[in-house]
Amino acid sequence: MKAEFDRFDQTYEAELDDAIGFAGQEHGFYVDAKARRLLELARRRLGGTRELRFLDVGCGVGLTDARLLPEVGELHGVDVSAGMVERARAANPSGRYEVYDGAHLPFGDGELDVAFAICVLHHVAVAERRPLVAEMARVTKRDGLVAVFEHNPLNPLTRRVVRNCAFDEDVTLIGRGELERLFRAAGLRVADSEYLLFFPWRADALERRLTRLPLGAQYVVAGRPAT
Repeated sequence: MKAEFDRFDQTYEAELDDAIGFAGQEHGFYVDAKARRLLELARRRLGGTRELRFLDVGCGVGLTDARLLPEVGELHGVDVSAGMVERARAANPSGRYEVYDGAHLPFGDGELDVAFAICVLHHVAVAERRPLVAEMARVTKRDGLVAVFEHNPLNPLTRRVVRNCAFDEDVTLIGRGELERLFRAAGLRVADSEYLLFFPWRADALERRLTRLPLGAQYVVAGRPAT
Protein backbone atom coordinates (compact mmCIF):
# COMPACT_ATOMS: atom_id res chain seq x y z
CA MET A 1 0.00 0.00 0.00
CA LYS A 2 2.91 2.34 0.72
CA ALA A 3 4.28 2.07 -2.82
CA GLU A 4 0.76 2.48 -4.24
CA PHE A 5 0.16 5.82 -2.55
CA ASP A 6 3.69 7.16 -2.83
CA ARG A 7 3.01 7.29 -6.57
CA PHE A 8 0.06 9.64 -6.05
CA ASP A 9 1.20 11.91 -3.22
CA GLN A 10 1.33 14.93 -5.55
CA THR A 11 -1.64 14.08 -7.77
CA TYR A 12 -4.09 12.56 -5.29
CA GLU A 13 -6.82 15.20 -5.60
CA ALA A 14 -6.57 15.35 -9.40
CA GLU A 15 -6.86 11.57 -9.72
CA LEU A 16 -9.84 11.58 -7.39
CA ASP A 17 -11.63 14.35 -9.28
CA ASP A 18 -11.00 12.56 -12.55
CA ALA A 19 -12.73 9.42 -11.21
CA ILE A 20 -15.76 11.18 -9.70
CA GLY A 21 -16.18 14.03 -12.18
CA PHE A 22 -19.13 12.41 -13.98
CA ALA A 23 -21.28 13.00 -10.86
CA GLY A 24 -20.88 16.78 -11.13
CA GLN A 25 -19.08 17.41 -7.83
CA GLU A 26 -15.41 17.75 -6.93
CA HIS A 27 -13.81 15.80 -4.09
CA GLY A 28 -14.42 18.56 -1.53
CA PHE A 29 -18.16 17.89 -1.56
CA TYR A 30 -17.67 14.26 -0.50
CA VAL A 31 -14.96 15.09 2.02
CA ASP A 32 -17.24 17.65 3.67
CA ALA A 33 -20.13 15.17 3.86
CA LYS A 34 -18.04 12.53 5.63
CA ALA A 35 -16.48 15.05 8.01
CA ARG A 36 -19.95 16.25 8.99
CA ARG A 37 -21.20 12.69 9.50
CA LEU A 38 -18.18 11.79 11.64
CA LEU A 39 -18.72 14.82 13.87
CA GLU A 40 -22.43 13.97 14.14
CA LEU A 41 -21.60 10.42 15.23
CA ALA A 42 -19.07 11.63 17.79
CA ARG A 43 -21.52 14.14 19.22
CA ARG A 44 -24.29 11.56 19.29
CA ARG A 45 -22.23 9.02 21.21
CA LEU A 46 -19.68 11.11 23.11
CA GLY A 47 -21.25 14.57 23.50
CA GLY A 48 -19.18 17.59 22.44
CA THR A 49 -16.07 17.11 20.32
CA ARG A 50 -13.94 20.12 21.22
CA GLU A 51 -12.12 18.33 24.04
CA LEU A 52 -11.65 15.01 22.23
CA ARG A 53 -8.52 13.46 20.71
CA PHE A 54 -9.09 12.14 17.17
CA LEU A 55 -6.92 9.80 15.11
CA ASP A 56 -7.14 9.64 11.32
CA VAL A 57 -5.85 6.22 10.22
CA GLY A 58 -4.68 6.38 6.62
CA CYS A 59 -4.89 10.17 6.66
CA GLY A 60 -3.55 10.67 3.14
CA VAL A 61 -2.98 14.35 2.39
CA GLY A 62 -5.21 15.40 5.30
CA LEU A 63 -8.29 16.50 3.38
CA THR A 64 -10.78 15.42 6.06
CA ASP A 65 -8.56 16.72 8.85
CA ALA A 66 -8.77 20.26 7.52
CA ARG A 67 -12.54 20.13 8.14
CA LEU A 68 -12.21 18.51 11.57
CA LEU A 69 -9.47 20.57 13.17
CA PRO A 70 -11.65 23.58 14.08
CA GLU A 71 -14.12 21.23 15.82
CA VAL A 72 -11.91 18.89 17.84
CA GLY A 73 -9.49 19.14 20.73
CA GLU A 74 -6.56 17.36 19.13
CA LEU A 75 -6.05 15.59 15.82
CA HIS A 76 -3.45 12.97 14.94
CA GLY A 77 -2.93 11.35 11.56
CA VAL A 78 -0.93 8.34 10.43
CA ASP A 79 -0.22 6.97 6.98
CA VAL A 80 2.14 4.47 5.39
CA SER A 81 3.16 6.99 2.70
CA ALA A 82 5.80 9.53 3.74
CA GLY A 83 4.84 11.76 0.84
CA MET A 84 1.22 11.85 1.94
CA VAL A 85 2.20 12.62 5.53
CA GLU A 86 4.45 15.45 4.38
CA ARG A 87 1.58 17.03 2.47
CA ALA A 88 -0.83 16.56 5.40
CA ARG A 89 1.60 18.33 7.74
CA ALA A 90 1.97 21.24 5.34
CA ALA A 91 -1.78 21.57 4.87
CA ASN A 92 -2.70 21.21 8.55
CA PRO A 93 0.08 22.61 10.75
CA SER A 94 -1.99 22.23 13.91
CA GLY A 95 -2.42 18.49 13.30
CA ARG A 96 0.10 15.91 14.45
CA TYR A 97 1.21 13.48 11.75
CA GLU A 98 3.60 10.58 11.43
CA VAL A 99 4.45 7.71 9.14
CA TYR A 100 3.64 4.25 10.47
CA ASP A 101 4.12 0.67 9.36
CA GLY A 102 0.47 -0.06 8.53
CA ALA A 103 0.20 -2.68 11.28
CA HIS A 104 0.92 -1.14 14.70
CA LEU A 105 -0.56 2.23 15.55
CA PRO A 106 1.99 4.36 17.45
CA PHE A 107 -0.25 5.00 20.47
CA GLY A 108 -0.83 3.38 23.83
CA ASP A 109 -3.90 1.44 24.84
CA GLY A 110 -6.98 3.64 25.27
CA GLU A 111 -5.09 6.81 24.42
CA LEU A 112 -7.63 8.35 22.03
CA ASP A 113 -11.31 9.27 22.05
CA VAL A 114 -12.09 8.69 18.36
CA ALA A 115 -10.20 6.58 15.82
CA PHE A 116 -11.47 6.70 12.26
CA ALA A 117 -10.52 5.53 8.77
CA ILE A 118 -12.09 6.86 5.58
CA CYS A 119 -12.01 4.66 2.48
CA VAL A 120 -8.85 2.94 3.68
CA LEU A 121 -9.90 -0.62 4.46
CA HIS A 122 -10.54 -1.68 0.86
CA HIS A 123 -6.85 -1.02 0.17
CA VAL A 124 -5.83 -3.39 2.97
CA ALA A 125 -5.30 -7.09 2.26
CA VAL A 126 -8.33 -9.09 3.38
CA ALA A 127 -6.37 -11.03 6.00
CA GLU A 128 -5.02 -7.80 7.51
CA ARG A 129 -8.35 -6.00 7.92
CA ARG A 130 -9.43 -7.42 11.25
CA PRO A 131 -6.01 -6.77 12.83
CA LEU A 132 -6.19 -3.14 11.68
CA VAL A 133 -9.67 -2.66 13.13
CA ALA A 134 -8.48 -4.34 16.32
CA GLU A 135 -5.58 -1.89 16.50
CA MET A 136 -8.01 1.00 16.15
CA ALA A 137 -10.05 -0.50 18.99
CA ARG A 138 -6.93 -0.96 21.12
CA VAL A 139 -5.91 2.71 21.02
CA THR A 140 -9.47 3.94 21.67
CA LYS A 141 -10.80 4.60 25.16
CA ARG A 142 -13.44 2.27 26.56
CA ASP A 143 -15.99 5.06 26.26
CA GLY A 144 -14.65 6.21 22.89
CA LEU A 145 -15.64 5.57 19.27
CA VAL A 146 -14.17 3.76 16.27
CA ALA A 147 -15.61 4.74 12.87
CA VAL A 148 -14.84 3.30 9.43
CA PHE A 149 -16.22 4.77 6.20
CA GLU A 150 -16.17 2.61 3.09
CA HIS A 151 -17.45 2.44 -0.48
CA ASN A 152 -20.80 0.69 -0.88
CA PRO A 153 -20.25 -2.19 -3.33
CA LEU A 154 -24.03 -2.42 -3.91
CA ASN A 155 -24.04 0.99 -5.61
CA PRO A 156 -23.22 0.72 -9.35
CA LEU A 157 -21.97 4.32 -9.56
CA THR A 158 -19.59 3.64 -6.69
CA ARG A 159 -18.23 0.62 -8.53
CA ARG A 160 -17.73 2.84 -11.59
CA VAL A 161 -15.74 5.33 -9.52
CA VAL A 162 -13.55 2.56 -8.11
CA ARG A 163 -12.96 1.08 -11.57
CA ASN A 164 -11.88 4.47 -12.93
CA CYS A 165 -9.76 5.59 -9.98
CA ALA A 166 -6.03 5.22 -10.58
CA PHE A 167 -5.21 4.38 -6.97
CA ASP A 168 -8.07 1.86 -6.58
CA GLU A 169 -6.60 -0.66 -8.99
CA ASP A 170 -7.12 -4.29 -7.89
CA VAL A 171 -8.82 -3.37 -4.60
CA THR A 172 -11.45 -5.59 -2.96
CA LEU A 173 -14.49 -3.70 -1.69
CA ILE A 174 -16.07 -4.63 1.61
CA GLY A 175 -19.80 -4.65 2.31
CA ARG A 176 -21.45 -3.16 5.37
CA GLY A 177 -22.42 -6.51 6.87
CA GLU A 178 -18.88 -7.83 6.50
CA LEU A 179 -17.48 -4.72 8.15
CA GLU A 180 -19.90 -5.08 11.05
CA ARG A 181 -18.65 -8.65 11.54
CA LEU A 182 -15.06 -7.38 11.52
CA PHE A 183 -15.96 -4.87 14.21
CA ARG A 184 -17.40 -7.58 16.43
CA ALA A 185 -14.43 -9.87 15.82
CA ALA A 186 -12.14 -7.00 16.82
CA GLY A 187 -13.94 -6.54 20.13
CA LEU A 188 -16.18 -3.64 19.14
CA ARG A 189 -19.89 -3.29 19.79
CA VAL A 190 -21.57 -1.81 16.71
CA ALA A 191 -23.32 1.42 17.71
CA ASP A 192 -24.17 2.91 14.31
CA SER A 193 -24.30 1.52 10.78
CA GLU A 194 -25.50 3.97 8.15
CA TYR A 195 -25.44 4.61 4.41
CA LEU A 196 -24.68 8.10 3.16
CA LEU A 197 -24.06 10.16 0.03
CA PHE A 198 -27.31 9.37 -1.75
CA PHE A 199 -27.29 12.59 -3.80
CA PRO A 200 -24.60 14.69 -5.49
CA TRP A 201 -25.86 17.75 -3.64
CA ARG A 202 -26.22 18.61 0.03
CA ALA A 203 -29.44 17.20 1.49
CA ASP A 204 -28.59 16.38 5.10
CA ALA A 205 -32.16 16.26 6.42
CA LEU A 206 -33.29 13.89 3.66
CA GLU A 207 -30.18 11.72 3.92
CA ARG A 208 -30.82 11.16 7.62
CA ARG A 209 -34.14 9.51 6.65
CA LEU A 210 -32.43 7.17 4.21
CA THR A 211 -29.54 5.85 6.26
CA ARG A 212 -30.91 2.28 6.29
CA LEU A 213 -31.31 2.03 2.51
CA PRO A 214 -28.34 0.27 0.85
CA LEU A 215 -28.30 2.82 -1.98
CA GLY A 216 -25.84 5.41 -0.72
CA ALA A 217 -22.48 5.72 -2.42
CA GLN A 218 -20.73 5.01 0.86
CA TYR A 219 -21.51 3.84 4.37
CA VAL A 220 -20.10 4.16 7.87
CA VAL A 221 -19.90 1.66 10.69
CA ALA A 222 -19.17 3.05 14.15
CA GLY A 223 -18.51 1.00 17.25
CA ARG A 224 -17.46 1.22 20.86
CA PRO A 225 -15.02 -1.05 22.65
CA ALA A 226 -16.94 -3.87 24.30
CA THR A 227 -16.96 -3.77 28.09
